[in-house]
This record gives sequence, structure tokens and C-alpha cells, in this order.
Amino acid sequence: METIKVNTSQHIDIDYPVAGLGERIAARLIDLAVFLGLYLIFVFLVVLTGLSGALDRSPYFFYLLIGLYAAGFVFYNLICEILMNGQCVGKRLLKIKVISLNGGQASIGQYFIRWLFRLVDFWLTAQLGALISVAVSENKQRIGDMVAGTTVIKTVPRTNINHIAFHPVEETYNPVFANVNLLSDRDIELIHEVIATYYKTYNPDLIYATAAKVASILAVTKPEGMNEMEFLKTVVKDYNHQTSLVH
Repeated sequence: METIKVNTSQHIDIDYPVAGLGERIAARLIDLAVFLGLYLIFVFLVVLTGLSGALDRSPYFFYLLIGLYAAGFVFYNLICEILMNGQCVGKRLLKIKVISLNGGQASIGQYFIRWLFRLVDFWLTAQLGALISVAVSENKQRIGDMVAGTTVIKTVPRTNINHIAFHPVEETYNPVFANVNLLSDRDIELIHEVIATYYKTYNPDLIYATAAKVASILAVTKPEGMNEMEFLKTVVKDYNHQTSLVH
């Protein structure tokens, strides 16, 4: 599986599975099929309800419908990615999404830039610009992604208790590190993501780097006999215990 190394805002590198060319093409075809379906539904309703005569008598209404349809087609990707956290219908069905290269959600400005460059990626180059750039670029980016500082990754659904960062903790648990309140929910999600990535790649460097970073933030020393993985899992458990008391 091809991955992209993303440097997060906490200065920790995480490997994300990158969306391949086939998945991106399939997502685009699904989106085009959505608009084709809407067009066929409109034609069917016109014929079924006998609106064709009314449209002939009032062409301005017909022009309005065409204008709304065209505007929806043009702005579809921009609006969907802003409102659906980097996804449109096709991307959601294929379980891929747009992210910023810093590992976070892309900004509205980044969505706008990559949408604007659709003109180059798809229309001025007859789709070839996007196809070639995604195929040959290191991070599987089309031209709009390169300019906006984004890429498209696969999303991994967290469907069971082992895939959830915030586990319930037994009431009798005694926390080890008292100052885990210095961390945020995003920090805990990142630690969980690092642990999950380790079990996929078995690369210990990421665990060592994250443990050192977390120890620095908490201003603590890893207890003797506790390895880096155990340290990170303990921090997560302590945080869950503390937040459960607050809430």
C-alpha cells in the first residue's frame, strides 16, 4: 500500500495510505453519474408531467433551470468538500478524502485553490493534466493539490472498540501521570493514530519519536521498566480517566 508521510502540527510524521489513481477516477465518475442521473430525472419529469409545453411558452424558466444546473455542476466539488470535510459523493463512497499536507483538515482557501485549478487539471488539458500529475507525482497529487498543499488519502473506518481513541476507563483506575491535562483531544487522537500505524507498519521509530514528544510536553520521565509503547498507552488511559471525571 502506497503511503504519504505527513508532518502534523505536533511535528510528528505519520504515514497515511494515499488514494490511488483508480480510486480517484472512480470517485469522479460517480460524481458525473450523479449529475447525469439528475438530468435524466428532470427530463423524465418534464415528459411525465407535460411541462415541455409550459417551458416552450416561458423560456426564461427553462433558462433559470439550466443556469441552476450548470452552477451546481461547476461549484459542486467546492461546496461538497467544504461542507463534507474534504469529500464529495464519489469520495465518500470510495472512502477517500482531501487533507492538508500538515495532516489536518484543509482550509477553505485550500479547497478553493484546488477547485480553481480544476480548470487546468480537467478542462484545459482534457483530463490529462490530472491523470498524468497523479500518476507521476510522489504524493499522488493533481496540479491543484500541489498548488493548494493538499492530497487525497484513504479513510480508515474505526468500527470497533480497539479503533477508538477514547476508551471508557474503570472507576478504580489510578492514573500514573497527573498532568495529562496539558494534552488536548487532538493530541490523544494523534497518539492513538501513531499506535495504530505502528501495528500496520511495525516501524518503532514513530513510537520512539512520539513518546519523546509527549514526555517533553508533560515534563515527565518514562518510568523505569515501562517501554515507549506502554508509556503512550498509559498516557491515553490517564487522559481518558481524567476527562471522564470532568464530564
